[in-house]
Amino acid sequence: MHDALRQEIELFEKRTPKSAEAHKRNLKRLPLGVASNYRAYDPYPIFVKDAFGSKFRDLDGNEYIDHNLTFGALMAGHCHPAVMKAVEKRLTTGTMFGMPHDMEWELAEEICARFPIEMLRFASTGTEATMHTVRLCRAATGRDKIIKFEGGYHGLHDAALVSVKPKLEQIGDLKAPIAVPGGQGVPKTAVANVLIASFNDLESVEHRFKTHPNEISAIILEPVMMNVGICMPEPGFLEGLRELCDKHGALLIFDEVKTGAKLGWGGASEYFGVIPDAICLAKSIGGGLPLAAFGASKKVMGLISDHKVFHGGTYNTNPVSMAAGLATFREVLTRENYAHVEKLSHKLVTGYRRVVEEVGLDAYLEIAGANGVLMFAPKRVRNYRDWLEVDASLWQQYWFAMVNRGVMPQPYWWDEQWTMSVAHTDADTEKHLAVFGEIAPALAVAQKEPREAVVH
Repeated sequence: MHDALRQEIELFEKRTPKSAEAHKRNLKRLPLGVASNYRAYDPYPIFVKDAFGSKFRDLDGNEYIDHNLTFGALMAGHCHPAVMKAVEKRLTTGTMFGMPHDMEWELAEEICARFPIEMLRFASTGTEATMHTVRLCRAATGRDKIIKFEGGYHGLHDAALVSVKPKLEQIGDLKAPIAVPGGQGVPKTAVANVLIASFNDLESVEHRFKTHPNEISAIILEPVMMNVGICMPEPGFLEGLRELCDKHGALLIFDEVKTGAKLGWGGASEYFGVIPDAICLAKSIGGGLPLAAFGASKKVMGLISDHKVFHGGTYNTNPVSMAAGLATFREVLTRENYAHVEKLSHKLVTGYRRVVEEVGLDAYLEIAGANGVLMFAPKRVRNYRDWLEVDASLWQQYWFAMVNRGVMPQPYWWDEQWTMSVAHTDADTEKHLAVFGEIAPALAVAQKEPREAVVH
């Protein structure tokens, strides 16, 4: 560990002793001391006391401008008034029914008005949404195999936990990547049904169709790959996937768990002008409560109606979450708020670029709707293998330095990105930029010094 990073971590530890104490206590009962592996990092994670709007406070009373926002699930910001009002009303009229209610139809109408789907079903998490969608596509085509992209993240079911973060020595040829299980417990039979291609490489996708004719049911991808910072699709890539699916009788799944609410009013289909066969939604559509949805044409969704594909869930259309979802679509994810977020996002990215140029930092900025990221990479990342070249040690110095000065620029881990919420203000953005301007010269110096590599 280089000196500048060590100093920032020492400062972090001085500022957050109560988080350290809480983590030590958690370790006795929770593996890694957290409720999700993604929340674990050294020396320990920040423990939150409360949050409102664009900010949160930790157990020691330190306040932070929050661009983590629950791994991008809170474009509404914390405790959005419209969402809280809707939730508070529902808390007095029943929190679970396990029976139909009118909000199901109302929210389905809101979603179908924005996205190119005819019918949908609700769930609670993104993992559920992608899992059920993959199953539907397999049933619709009578085929077992799917194509996913190396480094892509689509949740925690067996079909998704393949080649999420494979090591360089495991992955093989760029044109025909090796499928690598994302950990123990993923059956070999599940891995065998997941074919891996390289993002932004249509040749690698076509190779899979050629070597597995009439066996592939679907391609699943994030239209903007967000498990490697931000990796934008190159011109023609999404269109090429659409053509390949049509040519080979496969279905195209857009995993819009992250992009659906945050890329724009109509998600990736509107943004890129490419229509998928199925869409998965979650995270920011719930305004702070667990809510997900997956949808497709009447023909595909009709497999559920015909009792050929089973879908269920005790917590599906939980009335509290549905009330939050309705408030989010009607009062948060408005075209006016998208314009507000876009304005702030461009202000933040423009300011970052100016500082990067001024101090001579070898890095670049990427932006996609409400999401943005500072990439410490020698070249623009266009696939997972490019992302492996990110300077993780320098990124750690950036993250701890920003956090120590009251700005959480994104979730911890250099494969994440920031989220701009409707609650953020010009003042928040100006403080964010002032803090980055303060720490950037030290980053530029550290970048030129020999340092130990960080294992991805």
